[in-house]
Amino acid sequence: MRMINFAKRNFKELIRDPLSLVFEIALPLFLLFIFQQFDIPAENYKLENFTPSIIIFGFSFITLFTATLIANDRTSSLLIRLGTSPMKSSDYILGYILSLLPIVLIQNVLFFLTAIIMGLEFTISIIPTILVSVIISIFFISLGILIGSLVSEKGTGGLGSIVVQLVCFTSGMYFPIEAMGGVFEAICKALPFEACLNIIQGTLHNVNNLTLVHIIVFLIYFVAVILLSIIVFKKRMISDNK
Repeated sequence: MRMINFAKRNFKELIRDPLSLVFEIALPLFLLFIFQQFDIPAENYKLENFTPSIIIFGFSFITLFTATLIANDRTSSLLIRLGTSPMKSSDYILGYILSLLPIVLIQNVLFFLTAIIMGLEFTISIIPTILVSVIISIFFISLGILIGSLVSEKGTGGLGSIVVQLVCFTSGMYFPIEAMGGVFEAICKALPFEACLNIIQGTLHNVNNLTLVHIIVFLIYFVAVILLSIIVFKKRMISDNK
């Protein structure tokens, strides 16, 4: 019950800053629209491929948004006051995640509605794609919690921007990473963002296109980041309470 109440409090804090919410939804939607106007003759920019890319791009802003929320809570000493409650670190993490999931769901639905209006064929696979995207968003939210626990409010902007750039250039959003080859391709495959994009694209197009490698890479990062966020968050609460 305390976790649910904490999630409600976080959601109220999020909607108090409507400008940030509009920005993190409007910017990806703008990119989805503007790139389709260019009619770029490349597979990456076809609507059925670029829509999943925009979803991942939007999640990178969720990471930045989450990191800022955590850092603000630390600055305002809210977490110091909450440290006296019987809630566990995992309860806090789940509280933050639950408060952001409605925003993620609305974001994904708007992306697909816009894509359908622009010409994306509606298929039943869109529904499981949205559900899979929500699961993937938990990784990005947890990454934001980790960043917000590690650095101050001023530092979240820099690290969050790095995540945004990594998503843009290592996920295969703008160009196929196989075309780069060498060290760059190896780095992209070692990071989780290409795996996230391929899982969403595979779910949307054909689940048979999903590769075990991408699923394993994503699960490793998913579990590692959640565990790290819980551990680091707990340590920060202890150190901030001293």
